[in-house]
Amino acid sequence: MGKSMPAAGQTTADIIRDLETYYEPENLYLRTVGLVLDAADLLDVPHEVKLILSQPKNEIMVHCPVRMDDGRWELFKGYRVQHNNVLGPYKGGMRYHKEVKLDEVKTLALLMTMKCALASIPYGGAKGALKVDPRELSEGELMRVTRRLTAALGGNIGPDYDIPAPDVGTDARVMAWMADTYINFAECSSKVTARAVVTGKPLEFGGSHGRDKATGQGLVYVLEEMLPGMGMEFAGLGFSLIGYGNVGSWTGRLLQQKGCRMHAVLDHTGAIANPDGIDAGQLAAHVAAHGGVVGYPDARAISEEEFYATEVDLFIPAALEQMVNLEHAKRMRCKVVVEAANAPTTPRAEQYLLDHGVEVLPAILCNVGGVTVSYFEWKQNRLSETWDAAVVDERLKTVMCRAARRVLETAAHLKCNLRLASFAAAIQHINQVYAMRGVFP
Repeated sequence: MGKSMPAAGQTTADIIRDLETYYEPENLYLRTVGLVLDAADLLDVPHEVKLILSQPKNEIMVHCPVRMDDGRWELFKGYRVQHNNVLGPYKGGMRYHKEVKLDEVKTLALLMTMKCALASIPYGGAKGALKVDPRELSEGELMRVTRRLTAALGGNIGPDYDIPAPDVGTDARVMAWMADTYINFAECSSKVTARAVVTGKPLEFGGSHGRDKATGQGLVYVLEEMLPGMGMEFAGLGFSLIGYGNVGSWTGRLLQQKGCRMHAVLDHTGAIANPDGIDAGQLAAHVAAHGGVVGYPDARAISEEEFYATEVDLFIPAALEQMVNLEHAKRMRCKVVVEAANAPTTPRAEQYLLDHGVEVLPAILCNVGGVTVSYFEWKQNRLSETWDAAVVDERLKTVMCRAARRVLETAAHLKCNLRLASFAAAIQHINQVYAMRGVFP
């Protein structure tokens, strides 16, 4: 585990050196570890807990040979990082993206540990990824890649151990293939509860009502709790979105139902804007048909620079990590940044925004709705139950509002910003469990 006794006034770099890891200040994973340790310092967390949280328990790498439609073979690299399971089984999405890297997966696994702890869900944090662009595969190739990856992970996943879910580049269909593959290989007494190996499945195959909109719905519940304290109401608010996949499109539709107006959207195809508002439902249909927002007829194409400079009340990054850097922040004209994606704002960008009066609502609070409804799905599978959509929404609202209040109370108590407060609230829960359980052996 490294050195057993901390030096006085030990910094993040010192902790990393204790782990015999070279400290690189710009590394996303080490920056995220730094935030966690900064929050831990506000709580006087023991050194051994800091060390444990600074590295994943397990880092799994697999290489999957798959025959393509044209007869050739390709080798795909896959990852599963299991960060911490002191609160319960590992839990985290499975990402398919051609530029994925190990440190990115480690970062997301750490953030999942924090999210589950903040929401008081009995899960630990994990994340998985496959280095592939799913849009370049046929449906048959995508299915074979998914089944091969699931087989390669083998006993490293399971309904009592580590439960994957959809993420960027994956969906309910991919989760169904993963579950089916696991069920056919699993040596278990019940093939029914084995469906709980993954969440985010189709409703017909053990999925949950409300899972498709869960992250966006949870974000709206957080805003319901937070906006009154900022002197804001939903009706008439303008917002912009980065990303218009599952999370972005549901966020847009749900905010529109609340009386908000979507002014601009940026995705991998380009950016569009309409000062009179973009219909969120119609844009979702356009993206489903055309693969991106570009070409939507009721908005004009704009540059990336124009997108970031669009004046809105809520700026919502809902795509990949580190999408808002310092250069972008200097252009932005918004009142609140609402992080629907994981780690979308760089530290320098966040500091600039805070210095200029922009509030930043952190991702580990705003996007915890997805894992919360995943927990509900897992629970339904294990009980062989199906909950009504209204029940799921009601229970999700309870979890999200409770987490938001914890962050607000922690921020007031520790006199810190909301990001540090969200990490601190999560770490406090983890630390209490370690204090009761101890550290084996």
